[in-house]
Amino acid sequence: MTTRHAIETSGLTKSYGDHEVLRGVDLTVPAGTVYALLGSNGAGKTTAVRILSTLLKADGGAATVNGHDVASQADEVRESISLTGQFAAVDEVLTGRENLVLVAELRHLKEPGRIADELLAQFALTEAAGQRAATYSGGMRRRLDIAMSLIGHPPVLFLDEPTTGLDPQSRNEVWRTVRQLAGQGTTVLLTTQYLEEAEQLADRIGILHEGRIIVEGTLAELKQIFPPATVEYVEKQPSLEDIFLAIVHDGATTQAAPTEPATTDSAATTEGAQR
Repeated sequence: MTTRHAIETSGLTKSYGDHEVLRGVDLTVPAGTVYALLGSNGAGKTTAVRILSTLLKADGGAATVNGHDVASQADEVRESISLTGQFAAVDEVLTGRENLVLVAELRHLKEPGRIADELLAQFALTEAAGQRAATYSGGMRRRLDIAMSLIGHPPVLFLDEPTTGLDPQSRNEVWRTVRQLAGQGTTVLLTTQYLEEAEQLADRIGILHEGRIIVEGTLAELKQIFPPATVEYVEKQPSLEDIFLAIVHDGATTQAAPTEPATTDSAATTEGAQR
């Protein structure tokens, strides 16, 4: 394996007793990109992330993160990464700013207050800096969680189902944060069950099924797997999500009245998969 990719795995395997969770995972994630790992519950997404973040040992295969071998250079890997799990790991008793200062101090960084203030501004949390994290909305808590993960400027960030349980507004806040990180050159490995999330955020997408990545590529490349589309004209009605976001002034682009855009069979297939 080479070092030009931020994350690489070859033949990664992991079993729990007789149950094979990973059955030979081959994965490459170029530096500075967002890679979405899709899969249903139990497909092995979290297990793969735990191995890559040195929280779990693989049974076989090899993996490198930021050029460091996960098995033999675990300390170097940990210095290169940050992991945000499915639930925000913030201290609800502390304020948002205090959470950030605490992490900066634990990392023995200079000027923890300045670091906290810069991250609060970056993640649009300055006005809520003095409020206890317990009072934050789901989206604010997740943004604070991600901000805490970025202290020390790790080049690789693992986001394990970051929008699970969030409402549409909070989910969109997280999406904006991920786009911002990618624009700054951070490599993001995102696991998700939500097809729309992968479409919105990922440069490349891998589908993990029964312990193997069965297909991988850009969204455009994955669409080419289907037969050529035929054009159909349908009346496009706003979804309930469109209506909700418009009513609460989220600023998302919605369609207030029916229009007559052309759709394709491939698009309909994607929408069907999302449902």
